[in-house]
Amino acid sequence: MLNPIWLCLVVLAVFIGGFSGNINAVTLGAAESAKDAVMEIALPLIGWFALWLGMMRLAELAGLIRVLARALRPVLRWLFPDVPAEHPALGAMAMNMAANMLGLGNAATPLGLKAMKHLDGLNPRPGTASNAMCTFLAINTSSIQLIPATAIGILAINKSLNPTAIVGSAFLATLCAFAAAITTVKLLEKLPRFQLPPAPPVVAATEVTEDVAPEPPALTRPGKYLLLLYAIAMAALACILIFPNDINTAIATLHNKIPDVFPVFAFAPLGPDMERLSGFPRFLGLLGLMALPLAFTFFPFYAWLRGVKVYEEFVEGAKEGFQVATRIIPFLVAILVAIGMFRKAGGIEMLSQILGKPLAAIGFPVELLPLVLVRPLSGGATTGVFTEIVKNQPPDSIISLMAGTIFGSTETTFYVLAVYFGSVGIRRTRHALPAGLMADFVGVVASIIICRLMFAV
Repeated sequence: MLNPIWLCLVVLAVFIGGFSGNINAVTLGAAESAKDAVMEIALPLIGWFALWLGMMRLAELAGLIRVLARALRPVLRWLFPDVPAEHPALGAMAMNMAANMLGLGNAATPLGLKAMKHLDGLNPRPGTASNAMCTFLAINTSSIQLIPATAIGILAINKSLNPTAIVGSAFLATLCAFAAAITTVKLLEKLPRFQLPPAPPVVAATEVTEDVAPEPPALTRPGKYLLLLYAIAMAALACILIFPNDINTAIATLHNKIPDVFPVFAFAPLGPDMERLSGFPRFLGLLGLMALPLAFTFFPFYAWLRGVKVYEEFVEGAKEGFQVATRIIPFLVAILVAIGMFRKAGGIEMLSQILGKPLAAIGFPVELLPLVLVRPLSGGATTGVFTEIVKNQPPDSIISLMAGTIFGSTETTFYVLAVYFGSVGIRRTRHALPAGLMADFVGVVASIIICRLMFAV
């Protein structure tokens, strides 16, 4: 599926650029995209991959991934019937889904790559995506969003009176996209065109046993007490973040009554972006704010309590970061060069002109077409297009709210496919791309319908 799309992007870019006089821009676009794929994406990701893959190793050795997999077993077993119970891939996928739901994209990617590596260990057909891999990619391109933090931030910067208005619309739109992705991927895997070829005579069970971490020793009584103290400390930190002014007032009152015992602390309130939130969006924002610091402390602390040599094992896991980043470079270059050439040639603008009037006739706002066309191709370009829409339209207009909802409920499908499949050398992607694009299409349609129902006056 990806072969004809990639070829069409490259060929059309050259023809459009030649007829429009942008052939030099096409060449520059190819060179810039190739450079960005390596220097701006792959290399900066090495450190982040190393950090999270090290943390994942600690979580796996401490038994946390196994616990998470057991908790989500009913849902994961239905989604991934080919993955054995208790396999670490289930826990890694669950952690990836949780990070995506909280909007922690930087954390979700290394977690997803770890899960993809586990799935590749179960795949008897190297280079060809398994059904479980396609399902996992479809989930990543249609992840349910609890709070679209980037879209809210752009609306807030442009002085929207209620930037969190899109929280509900984006959540509902991602529910629709998620349902569409799962339905599509499960239906397509049964079609003759996408059925798997016969597997070579490889015993997958041996790979499974090699991939499963040994059960760590049980917590001792002192370890349980230390874990309880840690939980109390984290709860206190959460209270400080949520109620800084109230706690400052309480401490000042105690200081006035017993000045020699209680010093006066000055807990700083949250930043201006978080202060704009209220109610459920504020709770989700605080959850996302604390998720990474909590993971960075809990994983190594709990692993240490379970007898894991945390520093040594973290280093072992982090070694994978460089290997993963170098493996995805060819796939990133291929995808981003084709997209960069097509954009520089003026292909997006030409499609907007061709499709604008027919879409306007069925109620699709023409202003949103560049955003919809760019979204599956480039996250950075989508951010720029969305910012431009909010600047040109009133930030609280239905067009801006639709754009924010689309931004928060769709994904850069081609980039996700290149990174995830590239990390394990998958070249035959089967039905993963159609399922991801279907999720984007449903997310866009649902965003427009939901926003018209919620915000139209």
